[in-house]
This record gives sequence, structure tokens and C-alpha cells, in this order.
Amino acid sequence: MDWGSIFSNAMASALGPDAIVYALAAIGLNVHFGYTGLLNFGQAGFMAVAAYGLAASVATWGLPFWVGIAIGFGAALLLALLLGVPTLRLRADYLAIATIASAEILRLVFGSVTLSDWFGGSNGRQQFANTFYDMNPYSSRLDFGLFSFSANDAWVFTVGWFLVALSCLAVWSLMRSPWGRVLKSIREDEDAVRSLGKNVFSYKMQALILGGMFGALAGFMLAIKQQSVIPTDYATDITFFAYTALLLGGAGRVLGPVIGAIIFWFLMTFLGGFFSSAASIDLIPDVVMSDIQASLVRFILVGAGLMALMIFRPQGIFGDRREIAIDGR
Repeated sequence: MDWGSIFSNAMASALGPDAIVYALAAIGLNVHFGYTGLLNFGQAGFMAVAAYGLAASVATWGLPFWVGIAIGFGAALLLALLLGVPTLRLRADYLAIATIASAEILRLVFGSVTLSDWFGGSNGRQQFANTFYDMNPYSSRLDFGLFSFSANDAWVFTVGWFLVALSCLAVWSLMRSPWGRVLKSIREDEDAVRSLGKNVFSYKMQALILGGMFGALAGFMLAIKQQSVIPTDYATDITFFAYTALLLGGAGRVLGPVIGAIIFWFLMTFLGGFFSSAASIDLIPDVVMSDIQASLVRFILVGAGLMALMIFRPQGIFGDRREIAIDGR
């Protein structure tokens, strides 16, 4: 078994574009869930509208790349308003139902045959990020010793982690401000906040929009790193993987989503590589599991680990138990 290859692949995944995408998505969920107590189960929807806003603008209508970025952010803003207006005055479970349903509706709309001239149907849209890669300063692979990235992946790596750092700085600044303290108060007891004369609905809407913007950034990075968008990339599991990263690192902590995303992708890649290699060299007999089944064991183990974490340390690895004391309102 090639332990060096397994470990290097795991490190490349933990620090590469996949971890960046989920870190940005989890930062948005941290604003929603960790700081405000909003149960948004449709972060994939914010990612999808932003990514398709960019892809369709450039590949379908021939607009400039940066105009497509602006359209993607505008689409995420519109989605937050459409979701928030009818649901934010209700209890948290209604928001959860509305967001997860909306994300699935959007995925089906983007993949529909009727709108295939705009969004490409099940094949999606490709080659819309050439402007981004034309700015790439790297002419060869970026080598970190244990692992390396291609020139394009190195550019995504550089821009992506810069955006993650900028997002963490923005969240840190906002949550130390009076505005952020109101969000935390809403998470704890929104009736008490309302009794002090604060417009709880307005603050919730602002938080939903802000978290949606971080979700839009994640959608952009996912689309750009692949140079394509297809509906299956924005299925419900992307939201729950982002929640896994958030819960691993710790909700209500600025760096929790980032550390959680790194740990999540390291474990997923390391366990996948280990079990696949073990099955291929018959270290694990075929009667126990095949090569295909071995690659799925990682989901079972990560899920079991997450369950144990929620039982014995529900605040996550670096979190504070008080930060997740949400009353469901």
C-alpha cells in the first residue's frame, strides 16, 4: 500500500479547490446558523444561482466575465429576498423546508429541457472562465513538496484562499460590531431582542443575504475551478457536506468552517484512498467489500464520527457549547 500517495492526495484535497469551495459555503452557513440561528438547508441554491448567473451570462449571452459575477451576486441577493420575506417571520423549521425545497427546484429548473437554450440542460455550460485564467501568473506547477497543483489549480488555490481569508476577516469584524451582537442575541432569544425595539425580521434578512453572498462566492469558485456548471453539482448533499464542515470545526467560530472544511476533505480523501487501496491488494477480502464498495466506506465512517462528535462534543472541535444553544425560533 502506497501510504505516501494516500497521504499526499489527502493533503492536496484538504488544501485544494474542493476545500476552498466548502469553506466558503460553510462560512455562509456559519452566519446563518452559527451566529443568527437560521436553519438554511438550501445553501446549494445560492451557489447554483450564482454559478449559473456567471456561466449563462458569459457562455449564453456573451457578456463580460465581471458582468457575469455581478449578475451572479444579484441572483443570490434576489433568492435571499424571495426566501426570506415569506419565511423569516415564522419559526426555523419553515425556513429549513423552504430553503431545501427551493434549492431542489432551482436544480431542476437549471437542468430542464425547456430552458436548455439558456442553461444547457443536463449538459450545463462550459468555458466561461477564460478571463479568470488569462490573469493566471503561474506558468508551471506549484510544488509544495508532498503535493503539487497544476498552473490553473494553483491560481484557483491562490485566489480561493485569499477569498476565504477575506471572508473570515469580514465575519470577524461584523460579529464584533453592535450589528453582530444583535444577531447573536436573536440566536439566543429573539423575543427579548424584539422587546428592546429591534427589528428582528430586518436583522434576519440581512444575515440571510450576507450568508447567501458567501454561498455565491462558493458557487463561483466551484464553477470556475471546473470551467463548467451542471445541475448535479448543486444537489442537496453539497449543503449537508458544508454543514458537516461547519459542525466539525465549530459553529459560531470565525475559523470553525475553514478548519472543518480542511479536516473534512482530508478525512474523505484519506479514508477513500486507504479503503480503495486495501481492497485492490486484497487486504480487505472481496467477501467483505469490493473496490466500489470500499470507496463508499468513507461516508459511513465520517458520518459515524460526526454522530459521535454531536453526542460527546456538540460544539465541534474548536467551538463553544454556548454558541449552539439555539431555541429553534
